[in-house]
Amino acid sequence: MPTKSPFPPSTLRNLTTLPTSTPHGPASPTSRPFFTMSHPAKTQEPTITRISDLPTTEAKWVALKKIEFVDQAGKPRTWEVATRKTRSASAGVDAVAMGNILLHPSRPPSTVIVIQYRPPLDAYTVEWPAGLVDEGETAEQAAVREFKEEVGFDCKVVSVSPVVAADPGMSSANMQLVMVEAQLGEGDELPEQDTHDGEYIQRVVVPLSEFYERLVEYSKQERMVVAAKLFHFAAGMQFARTEGYGIYEKN
Repeated sequence: MPTKSPFPPSTLRNLTTLPTSTPHGPASPTSRPFFTMSHPAKTQEPTITRISDLPTTEAKWVALKKIEFVDQAGKPRTWEVATRKTRSASAGVDAVAMGNILLHPSRPPSTVIVIQYRPPLDAYTVEWPAGLVDEGETAEQAAVREFKEEVGFDCKVVSVSPVVAADPGMSSANMQLVMVEAQLGEGDELPEQDTHDGEYIQRVVVPLSEFYERLVEYSKQERMVVAAKLFHFAAGMQFARTEGYGIYEKN
C-alpha cells in the first residue's frame, strides 16, 4: 500500500494546485498527479541545521581539484573543479537521466517527472528520474533499473545519447540521456517504488501537451526549482511546436 507522503500539507497544496485549463483547452484527466511514497515519514519540511566547510579527506562522494593549464594565448591559468568519486570505470559515465514516455490505451502520451528535496538548493526540485551508473552496468541497464526503482514501471530503451557534460563550468560530472517507453494497461496506476533509504521521491504524471506549461507553473511555487536539463527539453519541444522553422506545422 502507498505510504504517507513526507511533504507537509502546505507543500502538497502547492504541488496539487493544477490548472483547470491549458492553452490547448480543458486540462485532461491525466493532469491529476499520483502521490505515492516508498518510505513512511513524518509530514514535516526538511530543514538545514548546519552548513560547514568539508575537509577533502572527509568527502565521500565528491573531490575538489585544481587544474593548471595553458590557455589558447599561451597564458598559464588555474581552474577549480568538483569531481565525482563514483564514476564507473567500465561505463565511463557518472549518471543517467530517463526521459520517458508513458503510453496508455485511452489517454494522451505522458511523462513521469519526480519531485524531491535537494539540500544544495534547500528546495524541492522537479526533475526526470535519474541515478548513478553502477560499476559493471551500461547506461541502458542503469536506466532500466533506476526507472523501475524510482517510478515502478518496467520500460524499454528507445535511444541513448552520447556522453554529455552535466555542469562543465564547475564540474567534470557527465551523464547520458536515455529515452525510455513504458506501455500501460487500461487500469494501470503508478505502482510501488523501490527506492533507497533516505530517498523521498514524489512522482507526477504530466501529459506531453502540458509539459512546458506545467514546468512553468511549478517554477512559480514557493521552495520549488525546475532542473535545467528537464526545462531545456520541454522548452525545446515548446519552441519547435510554436515557432515552427519547418520542424512542425506552426499553430
